[in-house]
Formats: sequence, C-alpha cells, structure tokens
Amino acid sequence: MKKYKIKTGDTVKVITGENKGQEGKVLKVLYDSDKVIVESVNMIKKHLKPSAQNPQGGIQEKEAPIHISNVALTDKNGNPTRVRYEIQDDKKVRVSTKTKEVIS
Repeated sequence: MKKYKIKTGDTVKVITGENKGQEGKVLKVLYDSDKVIVESVNMIKKHLKPSAQNPQGGIQEKEAPIHISNVALTDKNGNPTRVRYEIQDDKKVRVSTKTKEVIS
C-alpha cells in the first residue's frame, strides 16, 4: 500500500489546476488512483435517474477527485508546507518543514 503525507481530515490547498487557490478538508484519500476528494473543491453535477429512493430524479452536486500532487498540506497559518516525520516521545509525528510545528 502506498504511503502519503496527506491524511483524511487534513486541510489542504490546491496549488495547480483550474481550482488553484481553493482550500478545503480532505474527505477521502483514494490510494489506488493517487487522488484525494476535497470538501467543496472540484464540484461536478451528476444527473440522477428516478428511483425508489429518489422518485423525482434530478441533478446532484458532488466533489470529484483531484490528483494528490496538485494539493499541498497547510500549516496552522493556512500556508502550504511540506511535511517531514520526526520521533517525539516514542511517537512518529508529522512536522511542518517551514514552521517546525507538529501537524495533528
């Protein structure tokens, strides 16, 4: 299984593409396709056929995946940063390379 420094629940900023500059929370990391789903970023419209649960049908807006290389983890100030790992109190923690702060 691949190992990424971005986890579910992290706040990320889009650094390239048509959604450049937008920020959001990571809802899901798709390890098999190297993508992430970010809250309220890269929204698409999905057309739904009428069904038993939704007899009217309609159009639903949802988030589409973005490649993981197009997003950067943000620190507490909201600036994009790189991440390294350190051992503190016998635990492996993620640390911002710019501010040297622990990322929860």
